Amino acid sequence: MTSRIVFIGAGNMAQALIGGLLNQGHPNTQISAIDPDPTVRAQVKDDYGIAVESDHGHLVPAADIVLLAVKPQLIEPVMANLSNHLTSNHLLISVAAGVSVEQLQSLSCCELAIVRAMPNTPALLGQGATGLFAGPGCSTEQVEQARSIFAAVGRVAMIEDQALMNVVTAVSGSGPAYFFALTEALQKAAEHSGLPSDVARLLAQQTAAGAGAMLGQPGASATRLRQQVTSPGGTTAAALDAFSLANFDQVVLSAVEAAIQRGQSLTQTDRTHSA
Repeated sequence: MTSRIVFIGAGNMAQALIGGLLNQGHPNTQISAIDPDPTVRAQVKDDYGIAVESDHGHLVPAADIVLLAVKPQLIEPVMANLSNHLTSNHLLISVAAGVSVEQLQSLSCCELAIVRAMPNTPALLGQGATGLFAGPGCSTEQVEQARSIFAAVGRVAMIEDQALMNVVTAVSGSGPAYFFALTEALQKAAEHSGLPSDVARLLAQQTAAGAGAMLGQPGASATRLRQQVTSPGGTTAAALDAFSLANFDQVVLSAVEAAIQRGQSLTQTDRTHSA
């Protein structure tokens, strides 16, 4: 039987998941959403043909899966409003960065099956990467239900140790911004070296898109692809040597470690910022 899914929050990530599920054949009658913004409600209802309401009402009690697609700082008030509508039969899935299964359980009025998910923004194009951690109360069927939702918008990795969800956030959750930053820097370097800004932008962005497409091919290896385009003593080798002299690997490691530490601090002390 098809799972009945209600999204709490109907923003970009929720809409990406809704669209992915519909594209996979999930009936729109089995998907609903709750959002306080009337403009968002009207847009989502028109675009996806699903039920969208302003409060939890009858949608949550009728659902099998409740998916929290809200920012971390909204988790406490949302759970306060939601908790009395939840039962032990629900599967609760959260995409809020830094909010642990234990924190979600402490905000609930009953024992729940809880899954943490960390998707990323390429899910909006069906090219997402999601890490999933299933809490101890989840059945095999519920884990598969959660996996299938995020598989509708990209690839999914199961994470066995919840502490590693901060690493997932640092690598794939925040990771698209790192590639955008590199593309920005490449464009600026091209402009500095004389290319017109529109040409620099086109070449930098299309190069990033093309490289990403190559990495997305079955069996692709970043190491092998790098080696294939690097001729000994050539221009690419000279550029990569400059990266090496600037300790590029250490720069990336330091960036990921900074993101991990921030994620840990969000989990331990507050939920005032998102990934």
